[in-house]
Amino acid sequence: MPRLLQLDSSADLTTSRSRAITETFATAWRSLGDDHTVVHRDLHREPLPHLTDAALHFPPRLRPKGTSPSPRQEELQRVLIAELVAADVLLIGVPLYNYSMPSTLKAWVDYIHLPTVTAPVDDPASQQPLAGRPAVLVSTRGGIYDAGSPTEFDDHALPALTLILGNALGMTVETIVATRTLSERFGAPTDEVAAQHQELAAAHETAVQAARRLG
Repeated sequence: MPRLLQLDSSADLTTSRSRAITETFATAWRSLGDDHTVVHRDLHREPLPHLTDAALHFPPRLRPKGTSPSPRQEELQRVLIAELVAADVLLIGVPLYNYSMPSTLKAWVDYIHLPTVTAPVDDPASQQPLAGRPAVLVSTRGGIYDAGSPTEFDDHALPALTLILGNALGMTVETIVATRTLSERFGAPTDEVAAQHQELAAAHETAVQAARRLG
């Protein structure tokens, strides 16, 4: 059964563009057949506790002697990693908060990036179980991040997630991007508002096509 793991992290539960686009993807995924399942984790509605012990960044055999992290958090880490490894496709809504990812999403990353378990240290063949699997990042940004603009490199969310999911976990990362999402709220020029609507429509269509292609 093809399984999609959908993660949402936006704090906006009513008008979020990232939530709208991930839902478009998930709906298209379900439409492919009754066997296409979706596991949805809402990181804002049910936030994960931040790691309370640095030892949880490592598996037991790589931890410093004498460490004893919370058994409850160890179990949560096992659950989250198992949930991720069981997914055929990973879909993440990534709104840009203060030029980075929401802290709720960063907490999830801290749990699932575990050397020798999801990221290789000495045996890539057995320690990188997600190698080659698709990860779709739905990036929504309030401002303008066009190539050549002064803010072109001010997005620090996608580079970090690409580094973790792509380089460390070996996943095949693709992005769906919609910018200028705050243009109407702050009275941007008409052409910028129009560009925002065009980008948003294109992002929804890309999400549908990506779901069909990956499903």
